[in-house]
Amino acid sequence: MALAEDEVVTLASDLIRIDTTNTGEADTVVGERAAAEYVAEKLAEVGFETTYVESGAKGRGNVFARLPGADPSRGALMVHGHLDVVPADASEWSVHPFSGAVQDGYVWGRGAVDMKDMVAMTLATARRLKRDGITPPRDIVFAFLADEEAGGLVGSQWLVDNRPELFEGVTEAIGEVGGFSVTVRDGVRAYLVETAEKGIAWLRLRVRGRAGHGSMLHEDNAVTKLTEAVARLGRHRFPLVLTDSVREFLAAITELTGLEFPEDDLDGAVAKLGGLARIIGATLRDTANPTMLTGGYKANVIPSVAEAVVDCRVLPGRQEAFERELDEILGPDVEREWVANLPAVETTFDGALVDTMHASILAEDPEAKLVPYMLSGGTDAKAFDRLGIRCFGFAPLRLPPDLDFSALFHGVDERVPVDALKFGTRVLDRFMRHC
Repeated sequence: MALAEDEVVTLASDLIRIDTTNTGEADTVVGERAAAEYVAEKLAEVGFETTYVESGAKGRGNVFARLPGADPSRGALMVHGHLDVVPADASEWSVHPFSGAVQDGYVWGRGAVDMKDMVAMTLATARRLKRDGITPPRDIVFAFLADEEAGGLVGSQWLVDNRPELFEGVTEAIGEVGGFSVTVRDGVRAYLVETAEKGIAWLRLRVRGRAGHGSMLHEDNAVTKLTEAVARLGRHRFPLVLTDSVREFLAAITELTGLEFPEDDLDGAVAKLGGLARIIGATLRDTANPTMLTGGYKANVIPSVAEAVVDCRVLPGRQEAFERELDEILGPDVEREWVANLPAVETTFDGALVDTMHASILAEDPEAKLVPYMLSGGTDAKAFDRLGIRCFGFAPLRLPPDLDFSALFHGVDERVPVDALKFGTRVLDRFMRHC
């Protein structure tokens, strides 16, 4: 009997070799169609009926398949992953980012971590269940999606708006950026399960002034006003807000390590978490990071308009307060509009599905401890939350203690350990058989 872990490395390598770069700009997006067709073919090989959907734009392929469960009256579980990846500059990498190289105990390439590893583990497990005639306790919907890296506007968001029947009966879902291990002290591994994520609010700022000659005195310069406002916002520190998910995470880490997280020095305490502090530190407060500036067209011409884009990430329940604070910082001369505004999501860390996650991890790592956490970024869960689906990040990987995993997301030399892929596939196999 073939096991899912026997083919997961090949599947991951194959998927990475399919360039699905998503720049966010329609004229430079490669598209997910080739990867979606690959997934559909692998599912069809073992008898799945698949649905291929191009969502809103040519070549933006999505694939769905459903495995009937023993109890159709129960809500279905969705296992989802996105097929697109962010761009990569090959000149910066040790291996070509679309080589899918398997060397030094790792699978290398853009998407190895975000998130063709989970796509490969899901695909391998789905094939094993179907091939071996295994009936899960409930229906499982497998969804392989486009455009997550640009907010899902022609991916999950479009599908929820235009093809809601594809999610019929789904009440819970698992996806990316969770289930991976963090060694918090010698021999003690915490597996972080995402139960919440900050809102994504991409903001365009615009200032209008009076055009003029660059050599003359000028008191109504749009570039000056804009850059002053952007600098104020970029330096601003939003207030500390401890959400339920963050409190649970900190309490669990205290229990495992003895580290204390006093609120009067929370930033300093969180910094002791090493690479993980990049994510956790960003969940202590709202953030607003300026990322783009445009204005002007000639060195000696003062433009009448200047614009900037700011990447805002907002905690659950903070949107209104965040916007009030934003207006106070920017002042009356700055126009603002949302380029994208996807709300925060949060669920509780309890219930039968969480128990099954824990049991599935413990079967492979008896010393494991599951810990909830909030993701500072965003996933397709934002779209599915609109359908009332309870979403978790659970893409299980047992990682080496010295691997700075968080730095690999969108990073140079992105890679995933071969052993971690096989571990995660075994966990997902057990999880889906008992979900």
